[in-house]
Amino acid sequence: MGQSKEERVHNVFEKIYGNYDKMNSVISFQQHLRWRKDTMKRMDVQPGSKALDVCCGTGDWSIALSEAVGEIGKVVGLDFSKNMLKIGEEKVKEQGIKNIELVHGNAMELPFPDNSFDYVTIGFGLRNVPDYMQVLKEMHRVVKPGGIAVCLETSQPTLFGFKQGYYLYFRYIMPLFGKIFAKSFNEYAWLHESAKDFPGMKELAAMFEKAGFADVKYKPYTGGVAAVHIGKKEK
Repeated sequence: MGQSKEERVHNVFEKIYGNYDKMNSVISFQQHLRWRKDTMKRMDVQPGSKALDVCCGTGDWSIALSEAVGEIGKVVGLDFSKNMLKIGEEKVKEQGIKNIELVHGNAMELPFPDNSFDYVTIGFGLRNVPDYMQVLKEMHRVVKPGGIAVCLETSQPTLFGFKQGYYLYFRYIMPLFGKIFAKSFNEYAWLHESAKDFPGMKELAAMFEKAGFADVKYKPYTGGVAAVHIGKKEK
């Protein structure tokens, strides 16, 4: 029998964790840093808030959130790869950050009570889960009324020419980069699969609304290769 999507994704991230941060910069030409910076600006995170970073990986967005919420705030980062979390824990320890808790858990079944967080984020993780809608519903469940959920993710470019180039890059060049820089051709080929099947911006916005979010907004980045979606939980 073949592996389930969940098993395959877990195996991918348990293997590539050591080169994950470096490869993010390589394959996005460091654009992911600019995308996240703009997303944080749009979120306008308030000091003293409580935030959850779903599929936190090695913890970079969790750390950015921790700076925004300040000493009296709290950030929880959750991921199902213990190896990825290990890298995140090392960063948190090296930087002496006190307001982050990293948790091993599943985005499909978040281990938190309803209405627990002011902000819930997921960065380049939604495309890797078995059921996008289930994760969005879980994010809606744990965010407080009046709070927001944010997804920063690869998307589907619509501009002719740019779109074709994007797919060629993801299918052929990115796995080659994975082989050269991380000795992981098959794992980065998987990332192409997960990206090509992911919903476009309008479709994902509709899924946010179906999950219960209101006032859903989205913004494309770099010709639509990525996008941020922000939805609010009504009071």
